[in-house]
Amino acid sequence: MEYLVFRLYGPLASWGEIAVGESRHSAAYPSKSALLGLLAAALGIRRADEERQAALAAGYQFAVKVMSDGQLLRDYHTTQVPDSVGQFIYRTRHDELVAGKTRLGTVLSSREYRCDALSLVAVKSLKKAPFSLAGIQAALLRPKFYLYLGRKSCPPAAPLNPCMVNAKGFGQALDEYRYGALYLSDFVMRSARQEKRDEDLLESPFIPRSSREDRYALALERKSVRYYWEGDAGDLEPQQILIRHDQPLSRTRWQFSQRAENLFIRGEGG
Repeated sequence: MEYLVFRLYGPLASWGEIAVGESRHSAAYPSKSALLGLLAAALGIRRADEERQAALAAGYQFAVKVMSDGQLLRDYHTTQVPDSVGQFIYRTRHDELVAGKTRLGTVLSSREYRCDALSLVAVKSLKKAPFSLAGIQAALLRPKFYLYLGRKSCPPAAPLNPCMVNAKGFGQALDEYRYGALYLSDFVMRSARQEKRDEDLLESPFIPRSSREDRYALALERKSVRYYWEGDAGDLEPQQILIRHDQPLSRTRWQFSQRAENLFIRGEGG
């Protein structure tokens, strides 16, 4: 079975949970809706294109390997925005502050973020998949729209490094994926040059999975590794079944339904 595997790392990420009042909570790992949004952005599918968004949601299964869930950060957030008026659309911040000046109001919220979190994502295509995995890989390398980790204020801090992996299941695909060092120290580059001499070292399979600096900063060897997936993993047996409310129903109306997700915990680091 062929899988597309890539990494997600950033100083800030926010994987939205159910919003209660003014609180905007974040999960410790990417939601399905966030992953679908990431792929849609790379492919150039707009949020208002309900038909293509639905086809994307029905065409793929995901698995996530959490290497480090980072540290929780809470932000007391204030912003001034105008209320909606009929069919008028504020397309820029300038429109909101100038055209909507007389209708400005203050929105208060408490938002959560994950700091320095690293997750690996595996994608499996289903029969109705609208794009090949190779096509999605190419889109992640040259995305049509900006990619971000849950919120627009949370861009990735390292290349996604998408790779095609042949494996018997999600577990093997995630474990055999060489995700590469986040911090390319002199030691890492010297090691790569000793094994392969070309100009494309950053794409070389000889770049280690993580550098010494990565392992120390993210505490990779002191944390258990968690696998989350939907459907049949092929080579993982769930220890627990969770319910998440992240199955997109309508992107324009921000509607989501619940789905079952499997969890397996392995007590070793990356």
